[in-house]
Amino acid sequence: MPTVAPLDLDGYCVAARFVSGIPTFAMADGTVHRLDHGHKTVEAHDGLLVASLSGDGKTLLTGGEDGKVSRISATGEIETLAEIGRKWIGQIASGPQGVIGFSSGRTAYVRLADGTLKEIACERTVEGIAFAPKGLRVALARYNGVTLVWAGMDSKPAELEWKGSHTGITFSPDGKYLVTTMQEQALHGWRMSDLHDMRMSGYPAKVKSLSWSFKGKWLASSGAPAAIVWPFVGKDGPMGKPPLELGTRGDALVTIVACHPAQDVVAIGFNDGMILAARMEDGKEVLLRRPGKGALSSLDWSRDGHQLVFGSEAGDCGVVDITA
Repeated sequence: MPTVAPLDLDGYCVAARFVSGIPTFAMADGTVHRLDHGHKTVEAHDGLLVASLSGDGKTLLTGGEDGKVSRISATGEIETLAEIGRKWIGQIASGPQGVIGFSSGRTAYVRLADGTLKEIACERTVEGIAFAPKGLRVALARYNGVTLVWAGMDSKPAELEWKGSHTGITFSPDGKYLVTTMQEQALHGWRMSDLHDMRMSGYPAKVKSLSWSFKGKWLASSGAPAAIVWPFVGKDGPMGKPPLELGTRGDALVTIVACHPAQDVVAIGFNDGMILAARMEDGKEVLLRRPGKGALSSLDWSRDGHQLVFGSEAGDCGVVDITA
């Protein structure tokens, strides 16, 4: 039976992550907490808005209301990577080769590994940032579509149009697909080889969380009483195929999903604090945590898949040990 080590914090947990294997919790008040031979805290921002794990998993990237983008090590050391004045950092993402993307309003920024900062002006507010797995191509979600930019070149951006408000974005692990979450309670996708459109709809609530399975065969999503898991097999991806519905609970809503790093298993967090794990192959479920305080806002597996770190909108955080 899995065991839970709780950590009761104040406020909204923006991101719960394993940073170099250390359970780390970035909170909206700007504090970052670590469970490293005891509970340790650093003040990272005057109001923290976004956080993302670096590509190598060794540092946490954060952006705040203070206009700063920072990198926080597993030992709590804070390095300021960029400052853009009194503008809020709305999005942040890590990319290949040590590249970082972030945004404020209608401006996106790409910080190269050598510290060079490139600005990308957009006509609409940037609502999401994702990097292609190979090459320095960045995708920016916006109203009515996506803007694609080669970060290391001065070429003209490519525009992918689809009416509606695109609020988040992700590339498949192999780079063959690009998928956005939408305000209209749906997902939209493009097959990158020919930019063919894919629409995935039917959600009763807004989708706020997406997670790819470790080989990219499945895309798990929140926004329903179950984790909605779309198949991305073959050249047509999910087109014409029904999704899996895993961990169905009629009295609760899935708010966050996180796929296992080495198995076709997804951790499912609900708006009442419960966490389930479900297997794609046969839908088998395991209860990882009983309901707690607040809707779950973040989930992350350890790299070996033996532990799961979680955070909620009410500061109800902790670590689940799967092997106990």
